Amino acid sequence: MTEQTSNSSLESTPSQQPTAVREVDLFTDGACSGNPGPGGWAFILRDKKTRKELTGSGGEHDSTNNRMELKAVIEGLKSLKKRCRVSLHSDSKYVLQGLQEWMAGWKKKGWVRMEGGKKKPVKNVELWQELDQLVARHQLSYHHVKGHSGHIENERCDVMAVEASKNFH
Repeated sequence: MTEQTSNSSLESTPSQQPTAVREVDLFTDGACSGNPGPGGWAFILRDKKTRKELTGSGGEHDSTNNRMELKAVIEGLKSLKKRCRVSLHSDSKYVLQGLQEWMAGWKKKGWVRMEGGKKKPVKNVELWQELDQLVARHQLSYHHVKGHSGHIENERCDVMAVEASKNFH
């Protein structure tokens, strides 16, 4: 798989309290033309105090919508160089349920899930494992955003993800 990315770290701002943890909003979205097909991901990372913003996007030639939703969160979190309080805003119930409900059980069971009474490998396991490591570095809160409902940052992420996917047709 080929990946394209355009992110860099959000500049840290000096704080009067050296132990203060920076608070950021992370908005994410993924898109896929066909499922599977060419995919794109995008994020907007905004410092709550300074309102400084960082965006990133990229994609893969042969992907799925769920993979792109995961990549958006992963790439957004990777751009943070220090521990932060992150408010994650996503329209992906797959990502949010995975983080809040499923991942702990997958880890306990050796990254397998039950399907039809049989053990099956977790889909996109390498992305979930990477996300698990990134989440451990930060304090996250989770916020579901209804997709295509006029939420400004979600709509911006959608446009960026769709544009990124076009680079992989």
